[in-house]
Amino acid sequence: MDARVEESPRSAARPKVNPLLKLVLEMGPLVAFFITNSKFGIFPATAVLMVCVVAALIASYVLTKHWPVMPVVTCVAVIFFGALTFFFHDELFIKLKPTIVNAIFGAALLGALAYNKLLLPVVLDSVMSLTEEGWRKLTVRWGLFFFALAILNEIVWRTQTTDFWVSFKTFGIMPLTVVFALTQIPVIMKHELKEEEAGKSPEHF
Repeated sequence: MDARVEESPRSAARPKVNPLLKLVLEMGPLVAFFITNSKFGIFPATAVLMVCVVAALIASYVLTKHWPVMPVVTCVAVIFFGALTFFFHDELFIKLKPTIVNAIFGAALLGALAYNKLLLPVVLDSVMSLTEEGWRKLTVRWGLFFFALAILNEIVWRTQTTDFWVSFKTFGIMPLTVVFALTQIPVIMKHELKEEEAGKSPEHF
């Protein structure tokens, strides 16, 4: 029998956040970043982003009693690269943040897969139950997608103005991610475990 990745009882019992509220928590800091940049410039916008990502992460934890991996990593990266931005007074560092974070996610997924480990359910904070084959396919696709986002960010910040890059970061990356996630629905449906199968399968990472 193939090994399976399934939701743990802890994940199943986790409070679910209203989708609209979840979108606000994810997009709120970026929108605040965009608005502040348009009025005051990149440095005040970076400070606002740093405050907002921390506030959004705390709000998420209060609602779910759980620290989601991607928002935690993103928050740490924003604080780190934001601090470098102010310390060196150079906007380069905040522009590099999406490149490095996405490259880390891509390398972690594909690197772990090379050692027969499946990190995607953890990275995406997933509660889905899929066959091992399904998780492997999604891992490869998401890993390559994260690398594509890293490359795209490099192209944009190196060839466009700061204002254009801020607009891309705010209104480009999220829609691209949503569209990509939607294109993976056929794979998810094909490899999704039935409730009775998931209940009999061991948890596997």
